[in-house]
Amino acid sequence: MKKIGVLLPLVFAVLKGNAQEDIQKTDTLKEVVVTSSRIDLPFKENSRTIQIISAEDIKKLGVTNVADALQQIAGIDVRRQGVNGMQSDLYIRGGSFDQTLLLIDGIKVDDAQTGHHTMNLQLPIEVIKRIEVIKGPAARIFGQNAYSGAINIVTKDAPDNSLVAKVQGGSFNQFLGEVTGTINMEKSSHLVHVSKNFSEGYRHNTDFDNTNVFVKSQFNKDKLPIDFIATLSERKFGANGFYGIASATEQYEETQASLIGFSTTIKKGNFTWKPKVYWRRNQDLYLYIRSNPSAYRNMHITNKVAAELNGSYQSKIGITGFGVEFSKYYIGSNRLGDNQREIASLFLEHRFQFFNNILDVTPGISVSYFSDFDNQVFPGLDLGVKISDKFRAYGNIGTSYRVPTYTNLYYTSPTTISNTDLNTEEAFSQELGLKYLSKKFNMSVAVFNRDADNLIDYVRENTTDAWQAQNIQSVNTKGYETQMDYLFSLNNLQQKIQLGYAYLDNDVKESDANFSQYSINSMKHQFTSSLQFNFFKGFNTTFAYRYVERTSGISYNVYDTNISYRIKAIEFSMFANNIFNEEYVESGMIPMPKGNALFGLKYFF
Repeated sequence: MKKIGVLLPLVFAVLKGNAQEDIQKTDTLKEVVVTSSRIDLPFKENSRTIQIISAEDIKKLGVTNVADALQQIAGIDVRRQGVNGMQSDLYIRGGSFDQTLLLIDGIKVDDAQTGHHTMNLQLPIEVIKRIEVIKGPAARIFGQNAYSGAINIVTKDAPDNSLVAKVQGGSFNQFLGEVTGTINMEKSSHLVHVSKNFSEGYRHNTDFDNTNVFVKSQFNKDKLPIDFIATLSERKFGANGFYGIASATEQYEETQASLIGFSTTIKKGNFTWKPKVYWRRNQDLYLYIRSNPSAYRNMHITNKVAAELNGSYQSKIGITGFGVEFSKYYIGSNRLGDNQREIASLFLEHRFQFFNNILDVTPGISVSYFSDFDNQVFPGLDLGVKISDKFRAYGNIGTSYRVPTYTNLYYTSPTTISNTDLNTEEAFSQELGLKYLSKKFNMSVAVFNRDADNLIDYVRENTTDAWQAQNIQSVNTKGYETQMDYLFSLNNLQQKIQLGYAYLDNDVKESDANFSQYSINSMKHQFTSSLQFNFFKGFNTTFAYRYVERTSGISYNVYDTNISYRIKAIEFSMFANNIFNEEYVESGMIPMPKGNALFGLKYFF
């Protein structure tokens, strides 16, 4: 923590010295409407811990993918295996990757095989408008698997005609080429993105070859707009040691993740209706020995088909949000077999406001039917107090759950035994928070507690036994976190400083088994910071710093920097990652790359 102590006085000195500077007019968090729930609310009126990453923030950071952008949010643990977000797992507040839900424009893209595939559809950053990070229990809003939080990626619209081409190249023979175009016509608009990204890898058998295609269209704009989204992400990569066996240096994997969805918004009187239908597909090919597919091969194909009807009603006593959802999952696998699951859910919540809108109370409940598990009922309550136009205090309580994945239920190997009798993981969570929002300065502070039961663990009685899945663990998780954004001007140009800190304490109850695999290794201390400076018009520089100390006692410091300069229709950029060559591990035993750089050129036609 010593390096944090050196940096903080410097940062706050900058804050104090520029506190009186004028701020250029810009969109603030107060103006953002959070769209991931049934009741659309301005960010400033929301009584939950929600953080926003804007497209401008992503651009200034210089990152090439969503996983790297999320690294700058306190309370989020993105465990990567390689560069450019290559195979990343997403953890929120000490939850596992199976306990975090990802949405794209409100569409749930969970994978029934394993949460390990959640980030297969993280989308190219060029098509992202903002990322909404919802922390804490969200089962009553989103249903299953929003156990410790959810992330909603909101994509861009196509207000104008444009065409942008970008190329990047750098360390490890990385190359990224992409084209993004938008067309705005009288009755329809379209956004199309195509990109190719490959590298020889930063160590043996870590090469990759990724292809992304994204299409977003809106039809019938002058009457009832119909929104269409389609995306495909194909990844081929060497997986040296990716699955917990350091000696397994020749592993290889290919994934194909796709999504097709239709949605619309109908407003009639006091009612707002939001129907949507979608299909999400994931294909996963795994080889234990890349050059010898017959040695050991996994092939899994999962499909999710779903329909939702969400709505809200404005009345004299507040806003009522409601929804009904039906989804069906299919899996075909040479290891997990052929299985199906149906889920039907009902959602209901109402936002009451009292004392001239100073106090808001939002109780809610979700009820879910599962074809292969017991029915579930999960209530929750949000409460907010408007202290002033800038200050808001809030609290929430709720229950959440996580349905076992098909990997938990059916995957068996020489060293692992699955368990078809597993039950859902359950948790009861509480949170208190405070927000301050202004044009120059935004800050949030939250403390939270989560009591989790029936967590799935892999246990055995003797060292010679295979590991078997059981509902055996109980964990108490508590902590606090804070995030701060500060805007100031220098030479009439806008500058920005972001700081974040999270503390987490996981108390794992002792297991009755002789041997247990359950290991959280969460980030006990996490500090994030970025300084965005515009020295003169068109020239942007960002310095980012992260400190992490895990529950195992291992700690590391990572420094990144990004420089970009735009002159007329051309933009030059340089992004340098881990510039002081820190040796560290985020996931398993996979060493992260030392210092590396990407150089880019973007042309605006």
